[in-house]
Amino acid sequence: MTVAIRPMHDQDVAAVEQLTDEGFYELDLRTVQRDWPDPERRTAAHSKVWMARTRHFLATDPGGCWVAEQDGELVGAAASFNRELMWILATYAVRPGLQGQGIGAQLLAAALQHGQGCLRGMLSASSDPKAVRRYRLAGFSLHPQMFLRGVVDRSTLPVVDRVRDGNAADVDLMNSVDRQTRGAAHGPDHEFLLENAARLVVADRTTGSGYAYVAENGSPLLLAATNRRTAADLLWESLASSPPDGKVTVPHLTAVNEWAVDVGLAARLELHQSGYLALRNMKPPAPYIHHGALL
Repeated sequence: MTVAIRPMHDQDVAAVEQLTDEGFYELDLRTVQRDWPDPERRTAAHSKVWMARTRHFLATDPGGCWVAEQDGELVGAAASFNRELMWILATYAVRPGLQGQGIGAQLLAAALQHGQGCLRGMLSASSDPKAVRRYRLAGFSLHPQMFLRGVVDRSTLPVVDRVRDGNAADVDLMNSVDRQTRGAAHGPDHEFLLENAARLVVADRTTGSGYAYVAENGSPLLLAATNRRTAADLLWESLASSPPDGKVTVPHLTAVNEWAVDVGLAARLELHQSGYLALRNMKPPAPYIHHGALL
């Protein structure tokens, strides 16, 4: 059967959300470790944010968003975007049972074409061996990722000074920190994050600057700083906002961000390993905890 690769349209977003939810859930079932929580499908609230984020990519980078169609049915999708001179892959999935037929390779090629003029590339990869192989063949270096999970021991929380709640007036500061840490500003992505994160915390000191978007459960969604001490303070502030008995996750930690590992272990969180940060023509950002889709 012939597979057609075509641009993604707004009317495709709901079907793409269902396809990726199905695909990532199936992958989680295959790769989950025995001592980890059972995989779960997206909640209705998560699906709503996912679709809003994908429409955000369609608005800023329609040329980076593609779907694969077979007999009128969507069987794969990829969403990518450019920020300054960096290409970023936000999502990439093929319907379960159809992997290994070249659909994913065609989708990735279409998405990569959108970033042809970029100097650097960045994506957050799962542990799926087929996808990881495809990224490596496309020229990406693979950096194993760790994550921390557990209930914060409240007795370990330090007093954090000169960290405040942020707002839209801090976007220029945050873009500057982005450029220093990952080599490209998030630009319009900050507007999306401001609308969808539970909290933004900012440090703007003579000794260092940084910011963190924080989820309702205290998990950092994205954190960047000009030095490790500032980054550690922002992470402690994030963890302090977690519910007393609620579990928190500190995701996407590469080896260059051991400062975050040290904070998490001090808070009595458990350290695990999963997935890769895939990079082209750049080193792992630090001090930095990347967003899963916005990187």
